[in-house]
Amino acid sequence: MTVSSRAASILLAVVATALTVTGLVLAATDSNPSGNVKDPLALNGYPPKSAQIRFVISTGQEYNVTADVNVNFVTNAVQADLQIPMFFSSANVEMRLVHRTLYAGSANLPSIAGKSWVSTPVGQPSLYGLSLEMTKPDISLISGFTHESITKNGYLTTYDFQRDNVTINHPSGLPFAVPKRASVDFTITVGRQGELTASSFTVSSTHSTASVYATVLSYNQPAAIVAPPAHDVKKIDQSSWRQIFGSSAAASLLSPKTLTSLGQMRLS
Repeated sequence: MTVSSRAASILLAVVATALTVTGLVLAATDSNPSGNVKDPLALNGYPPKSAQIRFVISTGQEYNVTADVNVNFVTNAVQADLQIPMFFSSANVEMRLVHRTLYAGSANLPSIAGKSWVSTPVGQPSLYGLSLEMTKPDISLISGFTHESITKNGYLTTYDFQRDNVTINHPSGLPFAVPKRASVDFTITVGRQGELTASSFTVSSTHSTASVYATVLSYNQPAAIVAPPAHDVKKIDQSSWRQIFGSSAAASLLSPKTLTSLGQMRLS
């Protein structure tokens, strides 16, 4: 039996978006009757124009990446601030996806590349479908899990889906271990109107665990995402990313090949 791609796509699409650098924000207007706790992320049935999401990608003590991502669904642009482990310290990298071009910038780039930013052309799918998923994901279409539970906490509802002995087909070159066969725990939390507020995806085996946590911070806040000034950008090809970013972990994670293939993960 196959775990429906939709089950993972709600989170994996968001993850791919996060790592591809996009901008998300949400400001809430709510028509809830007085006396009820206000839902700060309420969308009133309308797809968000923008969103702000925090992602944490973790393999326990070994690897931990944090990304604050902004997505503008109207202009189809993404911006993300990532904190990536590099040896005994961490590196702060800003990424932007604008007009089919992926930009990356960091404080030490001028000494390495001669410019504050590097860029390379990439494929750029429409983010409109993601905005629809975030408005009100259809939980009933998630299938293929052997255990399901529902937990309510105030106006929030969390759906937890679990299954053991799942085959994980993931892109090669990831800077952290993902087991080929593992137990899968997928959660999705929605607000009073069914809007996405959080999601998590964990695969675990005897030897390794990898998790992605996504928390929506806001919707419909201003999200002006533009390309860096042309005079501050050095154009490079995809083969130069590892040379520019040095660390194999950072280079692998930021590689356009990895970013574009993350959304192709499959479970069976």
